[in-house]
Amino acid sequence: MNVGLCLVEIHLTGSHSLKEKRRVLRRLKDQIRAKFNIAVAEVDHQDLWQRATLGMVSISNSQELLESCFRQIRGILEREVEGDLASFHIEYLT
Repeated sequence: MNVGLCLVEIHLTGSHSLKEKRRVLRRLKDQIRAKFNIAVAEVDHQDLWQRATLGMVSISNSQELLESCFRQIRGILEREVEGDLASFHIEYLT
């Protein structure tokens, strides 16, 4: 059994309020959950309107599947986020 944990810090340059930030994050989280069936949550910077940290966790019998999943998620975030990915960190527990 392999567990993959991914922490993503995002700078939302187009966000001008907490309401707008939450709308953007909700759309991203829903899209990731629907496509990859993994757990996604905002885990830090809830009170800042241009910064967000998302945590994602998935379990698989293969680390290669987890790597592929997180690589695809990174691509989605790079395409969909109006801003910058400040960090994209992945850890695996086996």
